[in-house]
Amino acid sequence: MFETFRNAWKNEDLRKRILFTIFIIVIYRIGSVFIPVPFLDGEVLRQMLEMNGGSIFSYMDILSGGSLSNATVFALSITPIINAQIIMQLLTYALPPLERLSKEGETGRKRLQKITDIVAIGIALLQGFGYYVIMKNYGAVQYVGGSEGIFAMIVIIACFVAGSSIVVWLGNQINEFGLGNGISLILFAGIIARGPSELLKLITLVKTDMQYIFLVLGIVVVFVLMIAFVVFMNSSERRIPIQYAKRVVGRRQYGGQSTHIPIKVAATGVMPIIFAMTFMSIPQTLQLIWDPQKIIMKASTGVELTGLENFYLNFLNFFNSNAIGYAIIYFLLIIAFNYFYVSMSFNPVEIANGLRQSNGGIPGIRPGKPTSDYIARVLSHITLVGAFFLGIIAILPIVTQNVLVAMKVPNVNIAMGGTSVLIIVSVALDLVRTLESQLMMRHHKGFLQ
Repeated sequence: MFETFRNAWKNEDLRKRILFTIFIIVIYRIGSVFIPVPFLDGEVLRQMLEMNGGSIFSYMDILSGGSLSNATVFALSITPIINAQIIMQLLTYALPPLERLSKEGETGRKRLQKITDIVAIGIALLQGFGYYVIMKNYGAVQYVGGSEGIFAMIVIIACFVAGSSIVVWLGNQINEFGLGNGISLILFAGIIARGPSELLKLITLVKTDMQYIFLVLGIVVVFVLMIAFVVFMNSSERRIPIQYAKRVVGRRQYGGQSTHIPIKVAATGVMPIIFAMTFMSIPQTLQLIWDPQKIIMKASTGVELTGLENFYLNFLNFFNSNAIGYAIIYFLLIIAFNYFYVSMSFNPVEIANGLRQSNGGIPGIRPGKPTSDYIARVLSHITLVGAFFLGIIAILPIVTQNVLVAMKVPNVNIAMGGTSVLIIVSVALDLVRTLESQLMMRHHKGFLQ
């Protein structure tokens, strides 16, 4: 990897692209840390996030690189465009007009991108309004009444939407003039930016009490092993052999080549975890809207609770992030969403039809339905392995966090560490592959030499 970066730095064009990418990321981090949203109290917001560690807010704060807790203009970060892309990807398979657009080449792709951008703005408006309502309930908004309150609401929501649009524009600039996928790199930079603060917490913990040194070393070893595991699984794939039939046209022979269909074990990436995390964060997010402490105080005074209030308290206790049931349901949801996402991305029938039309086939498998059934069976097995991989990566930090809580270890929060590691490693590997392909393009001498 380091050899690849060194070779890329020697090339003038690639060096300019690398410097431009770094420049864009620096701009993003400046906006994430130093440009606050007017009429918001950042200190109150940080306290709210600390009290509600498993909510959608804490999850979004991780994805935004701390922009939400800092109450800056990039608080929404890239979540609206990611949600819009997921929605449009699902709708493309569900709605025939969108499916036809996706098959119209560059023109259709541009129209789909425009629709995606509109959907992203709509999602940003909804998210911004939802953030404002919850922040208002927790006292993070300075003006809440009268004309000042209306003006503050408009300014806060407008800043959120504008900040999200700027982040998407920065990502597009990286796509055009930089290296790698811009959105992924911005997400990568945001997560990496939280690393020093988490490392400082571990160092402070050791300085406070030396008895925790072996515990901290154990956490470091677990993360190193997790990184190695993610790297191995990201590069793992199942190759289905393909043999093309020979054709004789005149005196020339065509076909006869042997190739394969690569099926990656971790083909879905982090998407199933994002889906599952969104569902699992709903109970904790409800606490921001309907505070259970009021119900608990009501019960402490001897007042009998209603059936709805009892159900609400039991519901929150069941989905407590420290409970074993939470980790089990989270694991099962990841498996289910992984199968769902794979089924939307791969169509064994289309692959089998494409092979038949190109005079290709799988050795030992008849063309048509037997081929599609075979591909579906292989895909199901690989999907199960990938689902278990994602599930282990997601719940391991949660289990570790529960162990730390049971040991009464203070100021250590690694519950989202698995998702962060997966994103970081995946983006880093993709960037290395991009650099290698760029280097190969610039050093290839062509067919005439």
